[in-house]
Amino acid sequence: MAYWNTRGLRGSVLEETINTTNEKYRELKLAMVQKIPTPIKPITIDKTKGVITLAYFDQKSTVDYIGVAQGTPICFDAKETTKEALPLANIHLHQIEFMEDFQNQGGEAFLIVYFKKYDRYFLFTLEEIKKYYNIAVNGGRKSIPYAAFNTDYEIFIEGGLYLNYLKPLAKYIQDKDV
Repeated sequence: MAYWNTRGLRGSVLEETINTTNEKYRELKLAMVQKIPTPIKPITIDKTKGVITLAYFDQKSTVDYIGVAQGTPICFDAKETTKEALPLANIHLHQIEFMEDFQNQGGEAFLIVYFKKYDRYFLFTLEEIKKYYNIAVNGGRKSIPYAAFNTDYEIFIEGGLYLNYLKPLAKYIQDKDV
């Protein structure tokens, strides 16, 4: 059983940056994207502070974010790593299956990956995720190397506050349609 307090706040800085970005997109009427909370079941509650101190994940989560950007349904998960590769253990089969189902309904599904070591962000497509996942399942490499991340889909911080992931998303959609 996975416990909430054992996971710490992994990805919290990245998620806060994405949340700020999504609020900016909403204000500019560019997109409406919401964070999907991970369902948890509280076990221990500190009644004096009114906080959950121990909980377990009630069910498998799907992705971190879901919404629509300029008429295109999107869903994505936020991942960050301190390593030179993104461990595939951070991407679960049920997430890939959800993203596949989402794309089969006409949406776009991807990861936003932050490499802390290089201070760089990338949009990583579902097709690429599946490619590396299949390699791992067949006994190959168990991570996605930094070199596999396409600089055409790099996400830059704009205005000092937000990750403009709509730019590489538009580039990906354009590339896919060619």
